Amino acid sequence: MMKKKSISASKASLVLFLCQMISALDVPLDLSQPPTITQQSPKDYIVDPRENIVIQCEAKGKPPPSFSWTRNGTHFDIDKDAQVTMKPNSGTLVINIMNGGKAEAYEGVYQCTARNERGAAISNNIVIRPSRSPLWTKEKLEPNQVREGDSLVLHCRPPVGLPPPIIFWMDNAFQRLPQSERVSQGLNGDLYFSNVQPEDTREDYICYARFNHTQTIQQKQPISVKVFSMDSLNDTIAANLSDTDIYGAKPVTERQPILLTPTGSTSTKVELRGNVLLLECIAAGLPTPVIRWIKEGGELPVNRTFFENFKKTLKIIDVSEADSGNYKCIARNMLGSVHHVISVTVKAAPYWITAPRNLVLSPGEDGTLICRANGNPKPNISWFANGVPIAIAPEDPSRKVDGDTIIFSHVQERSSAVYQCNASNEYGYLLANAFVNVLAEPPRVLTPANKLYQVIADSPALLDCAYFGSPKPEIEWFKGVKGSILRGNEYVFHDNGTLEIPVAQKDSTGTYTCVARNELGKVQNEVRLEVKDPTMIIKQPEYKVIQRYGQVSFECIIKHDSTLLPTVIWLKDNDELPDDERFLVGKDNLTIMNVTDKDDGTYTCIVNTTLDSVSASAVLTVVAAPPTPAIIYARPNPPFDLELTGQLERSVELSWIPGDENNSPIKNFVIEYEDGLHEPGVWHYQTEVPGTQTTVQLKLSPYVNYSFRVIAVNEIGRSQPSEPSEQYLTKSANPDENPSNVQGIGSEPDNLVITWESLKGFQSNGPGLQYKVSWRQKDVDDEWTSVIVANVSKYIVSGTPTFVPYEIKVQALNDLGYAPEPSEVIGHSGEDLPMVAPGNVQVHVINSTLAKVHWDPVPLKTVRGHLQGYKVYYWKVQSLSRRSRRHVEKKILTFRGNKTFGMLPGLEPYSSYKLNVRVVNGKGEGPASPDKVFKTPEGVPSSPSFLKITNPTLDSLTLEWGSPTHPNGVLTSYILKFQPINNTHELGPLVEIRIPANESSLILKNLNYSTRYKFYFNAQTSVGSGSQITEEAVTIMDEAGILRPAVGAGKGYSEILFATSPVMHTVRPTFYKVQPLYPRIRNVTTAAAETYANISWEYEGPDHANFYVEYGVAGSKEDWKKEIVNGSRSFFVLKGLTPGTAYKVRVGAEGLSGFRSSEDVFETGPAMASRQIDIATQGWFIGLMCAVALLILILLIVCFIRRNKGGKYPVKEKEDAHADPEIQPMKEDDGTFGEYRSLESDAEDHKPLKKGSRTPSDRTVKKEDSDDSLVDYGEGVNGQFNEDGSFIGQYSGKKEKEPAEGNESSEAPSPVNAMNSFV
Repeated sequence: MMKKKSISASKASLVLFLCQMISALDVPLDLSQPPTITQQSPKDYIVDPRENIVIQCEAKGKPPPSFSWTRNGTHFDIDKDAQVTMKPNSGTLVINIMNGGKAEAYEGVYQCTARNERGAAISNNIVIRPSRSPLWTKEKLEPNQVREGDSLVLHCRPPVGLPPPIIFWMDNAFQRLPQSERVSQGLNGDLYFSNVQPEDTREDYICYARFNHTQTIQQKQPISVKVFSMDSLNDTIAANLSDTDIYGAKPVTERQPILLTPTGSTSTKVELRGNVLLLECIAAGLPTPVIRWIKEGGELPVNRTFFENFKKTLKIIDVSEADSGNYKCIARNMLGSVHHVISVTVKAAPYWITAPRNLVLSPGEDGTLICRANGNPKPNISWFANGVPIAIAPEDPSRKVDGDTIIFSHVQERSSAVYQCNASNEYGYLLANAFVNVLAEPPRVLTPANKLYQVIADSPALLDCAYFGSPKPEIEWFKGVKGSILRGNEYVFHDNGTLEIPVAQKDSTGTYTCVARNELGKVQNEVRLEVKDPTMIIKQPEYKVIQRYGQVSFECIIKHDSTLLPTVIWLKDNDELPDDERFLVGKDNLTIMNVTDKDDGTYTCIVNTTLDSVSASAVLTVVAAPPTPAIIYARPNPPFDLELTGQLERSVELSWIPGDENNSPIKNFVIEYEDGLHEPGVWHYQTEVPGTQTTVQLKLSPYVNYSFRVIAVNEIGRSQPSEPSEQYLTKSANPDENPSNVQGIGSEPDNLVITWESLKGFQSNGPGLQYKVSWRQKDVDDEWTSVIVANVSKYIVSGTPTFVPYEIKVQALNDLGYAPEPSEVIGHSGEDLPMVAPGNVQVHVINSTLAKVHWDPVPLKTVRGHLQGYKVYYWKVQSLSRRSRRHVEKKILTFRGNKTFGMLPGLEPYSSYKLNVRVVNGKGEGPASPDKVFKTPEGVPSSPSFLKITNPTLDSLTLEWGSPTHPNGVLTSYILKFQPINNTHELGPLVEIRIPANESSLILKNLNYSTRYKFYFNAQTSVGSGSQITEEAVTIMDEAGILRPAVGAGKGYSEILFATSPVMHTVRPTFYKVQPLYPRIRNVTTAAAETYANISWEYEGPDHANFYVEYGVAGSKEDWKKEIVNGSRSFFVLKGLTPGTAYKVRVGAEGLSGFRSSEDVFETGPAMASRQIDIATQGWFIGLMCAVALLILILLIVCFIRRNKGGKYPVKEKEDAHADPEIQPMKEDDGTFGEYRSLESDAEDHKPLKKGSRTPSDRTVKKEDSDDSLVDYGEGVNGQFNEDGSFIGQYSGKKEKEPAEGNESSEAPSPVNAMNSFV
């Protein structure tokens, strides 16, 4: 199976980094400062009496401090003792023991003082004691002779040492004696036997005591134990008596548990907060009792509770006052149980709630030192100044002591000193030094300049800006040297100046500047951040199965940031690869040659860089070649011939004969039983034994009709069950145990519901199973109230007070008697709704979307139930920016336990809220506290609701917008930025306008004609700018044909006016040349008729390109035919095409080598079908043609006569007869255009265009430019032109027919609008 794991080094070091961040109160060592103790020896210092004693005391300060010591409260003159020296520039003492000194002579209490001109700091009281490892006292040990099954305690009684020794038991061969549930060592070092067995006989039970400080081991004299078994005792008696005598010792009798330690039914223990609580119960009995631990009235703490010494020792680490209470150990075997209650009280040496911290103030500033500690009992707080009790210290007018707080007002330089706070009670003390240093210093940044930070993308980035100054400087961060100040939720600003980017992206790379300023000056520092791509394994090793002596390879192909150097390591089973030449490590693989069975395992590829690490694993399974011939493996056959012997009241011996194992050895046998009296037909698990065993001694319960069966198990699976044995009915007896899971929980305020888990059928031990239910109110001198109920699992006690504790016990009984005395549990009567609402509700608004609410806890007596927590109801009343109410949607947050504060997330900025708090118990909620009103501050607004650009003209655009949907405050203005973008890929500068917040529209004037602009628009509040909305728009074409000024000319531009009433803004934009990415021809479209096709395209690139069109029959290998396009048009007509044929076409540009469009395929329309009969040979056709010819001859004669006579005829007819056929109007049905007219002529007198006319002002078109004029386009092609003149659809449509001197003609509207872009 393949596994993959990825670890980011930046994430792994995040916690370490935060722990090492420099506090703003750390004074640089080049500035004057009082002493600070940096290192000292532990309070209780046990030393090795054979080595020199080193008592540490290190301190820093400016000037460097001097050191002095006291011993046992008086000055310790080091110069007078030749054995004592002090290290140079240090306060550490070295007492020379190895050259004649005696450690005992230097026992005592030592304290170090570090002093300079600004104050004095003192160390803890260091108690020096040499380690002691005394010898065992001589004693005469008698051999222990004990009967099999009895209990035994071997006492160790080690000598008292310092520190106490570690105890263990071994034999003469220095082998540890095996321990088990039956034999174990107690906390006091004694060896306990719950019951002895013959194998416990030996003469070398030796207790050893190891003293760690002196590295010595002391040995007690060996203890002898001899166990007399019943069989040997009977043999001895039989040898000394005649056959007629009655002899025989009693057999080994099973017995109920009794406690060997502790003694009695109750005991007490006191432990200190934070220590490890060890409770012990060791019991004797046969069979060996099992120990179980419970806490009365509560649960054992999760994740802090451990069981040791076969559950005989209960271990709770890091104890607190909440762990006080009664702990019950229960020792149980099949004959009964015994218990012991240990009342634990947790006291507490003093511990810090708020330790005093160094205070740096500038002259005239105020400050406080706070020293708050807790403990049990409550510690006393005392203050010292420079090591002297503050009551007798020199007075300071700026200082005032108020209990655990010292208040400083208008401090001066002489106020500098070191203050000590001492919190003490009977279990210990705490001592803390905190200096007050009065300085006036401009800011300084302690982080090195241009420090480089490197992180992996999508991981946190922490940029350090350690600083110092007095008064305390303010820190601001900027991105880049001249960037704007960093704000917003994407950054976290720490009090020590560190900037955190929670999720760094590639665009986070850059230079960041931090600025520190106070009233004395300003300083800045730059750091650089580089965000790297994560390392990935793109080809992971895969699971492999390989035959022995084969070859296998695992791949590990990686992808990483190009600037990081990866290293690849291969592991086998999380350890280094074997030092074997068969393992070949390549660049991206691992190969194993000649694979053996020991190569089986998990192989892991680990890729490390300086910033991250990834890994992937795969399993290699080595198999043998298939055996020849194959051996058939199968499940074993079932055992048979089951036999019961040695029937006793509580035990029986079962034996059987195994079935065939079928080539797979039997691993074990499973024994099951059936209770024919209570659960006939249901088989239960009894026990299991190794496969080499065919008999077993089974423990039985009373009043059960037993049958047994055996199942054999091998590697293949389980056999079928054997045939059942004969039945065996055991005698009835008193119940051995009581119901479990006894609980008392009220369902109503005036009742107590007692429930339990009933005994199973075979646990009843006899007929007539019932339960004795007893209860009494706790902590009240009441007698037990009892009732006997049938075999049920619930009893309801009515008329109880509301939520009071009760002691409850449930005892089983049957027709033969009662079970052992049951253990007591604590329950409670029913809960009722809480009576009191939380008081003193306070709200602290943290930012525009987050608030913190505090309240005082309600008295527990008023809760009237189990305190489950508090609920905070809060809702928005109104938005302060709109003053409009809306539907109230209440939100609820629940805070578990006795918590007295909580955070309210997701608030809306600049809004008014209300909240109340209610206490919750198991019954429900109590009354609500009075509604508390609070308001959130302003935030940044959302984007404007819309931005519309309307009324485009030659030189102006009108902008309209809607206010933000969520203003999140009072809008102060709008920011509009825009930038020209045109089709020559030249970009203008970004222009910015600030618009008053009450405006909703804007007119931009004197813009460039036919130019595209991009607009960026956002709103602002006093907090900052919101997100922006973008839009693009184009001014219309210059209808007067005015040429645009040359780009970059610098002159000739008209001013652009940005008009909002009543302010006018004037700017003069400057364009910058931007090269196009690449020229391209795209969107090639075709519209085909029978014999011609209209080709159009779009072009992006340099001006004045000359185009050509290439075409050919689709699928043909013939060369492309090429047609040159006149001018720079973006359309062309292919003529002379074959109807019904598929063609391919592409467009290219002259002068751009290899630059063409993609190919397009089109098909011409089909030719009209013709008759298959040759009508030229038909008589009727010949006659018709003759008649037509005669008629034409007559008409020509008439026209000739009229011409000679000078008759008049319409001009249109003359044009029809003599004009250029390409300009001549055409019929509707011949598939070509009629006359071209301008839009004006269409609307007025429909004057025909004259050949050669081309006037841009009246939008007419010249004919003689090229053959591919629009005159060639017929209405058989459905098309039109877009704004830039490209062909995209229908070119013309039919107009209503108009009479013209008796003749009908079809005229189409001219696409002059489309042609304007070519003028």
